[in-house]
Amino acid sequence: MKRPPLPRRAAASKAPPAFATDIDAFVAFLDLERGLSPHTRENYQRDLDQGAAFLARKGAAGWRTATGPQVTAWVQSLGLGDFAATSQARKLTALRVFARFLVRENLRPDDFTALLTGPKLARRLPGTLTADEVGRLLAAPVGGDPRALRDRAILELFYSSGLRVSELGALALQQVDLEQGFLRVFGKGSKERVVPMGGRAVEAIGTYVASGRPHLVKAKTGSQLFLNNRGGALSRVMLWMIVKKYAARAGLSAKVKPHALRHSFATHLLSGGADLRAIQEMLGHASISTTQIYTAVEPERLLDHHAKFHPRNRAGEKPLAR
Repeated sequence: MKRPPLPRRAAASKAPPAFATDIDAFVAFLDLERGLSPHTRENYQRDLDQGAAFLARKGAAGWRTATGPQVTAWVQSLGLGDFAATSQARKLTALRVFARFLVRENLRPDDFTALLTGPKLARRLPGTLTADEVGRLLAAPVGGDPRALRDRAILELFYSSGLRVSELGALALQQVDLEQGFLRVFGKGSKERVVPMGGRAVEAIGTYVASGRPHLVKAKTGSQLFLNNRGGALSRVMLWMIVKKYAARAGLSAKVKPHALRHSFATHLLSGGADLRAIQEMLGHASISTTQIYTAVEPERLLDHHAKFHPRNRAGEKPLAR
């Protein structure tokens, strides 16, 4: 199966000219060799543009000659501004990757981020819905018109397969195997993975493809699975609005977002006894440490398993003799 074409690169850097050339080369590197998403590339470029503007005001002539103290002054200034710790950490990550790029390309001899430290981040638990809340949300789209069929399929698929918003919005018809019940998904970095679909999602998608999608097709429609009223692919914003609309209709919090269904998918699988490695593979996490955050979402379940299965917690276990 052919990979989708590389997305369009971000616009040229808005940094001072002495800094912009290296930033543009770095963004091209991220696009062609690292395969990062457009969203990540744009964030990195914006972060480096901001750093360049600060360094230029401090007298730096460019990234190739910027000194460690000058770069440190920029990083420290972020903590004095209105930037959240997560934003500061992302800017530091962009700076570290960029510094390694400059060294690798022999554009400077040293890594000016070697001694930098970032803010400590409190690891937030993902927000999830209960099984009852998910049921109410999935039942919210009613009727047999094309948009209702589409929206029902979208919600079922979000919860059934735990897809990211960008992954679901980019799905093409040829990536969906209704007969076998799985999807071929291109995640972050265009990494391909196979994700199973539940029976309800297969049924909802099949109904939409047969009776809903044909009514949304226009002359220039491509192979996108989920279509908007103009026959094009649904944007991230539109998908967010669809989830928000039905969350309100189901009487749930207005803060329910598509990612809540991804978190609920993982949490409910873990609660049901699914293997953490299998969940990691389905979510497309590069590291098991990212998936492990879900083990903190169900502390009562873990305590119950410990009490039930640990040898020293079994009923009738005699205490150690003193």
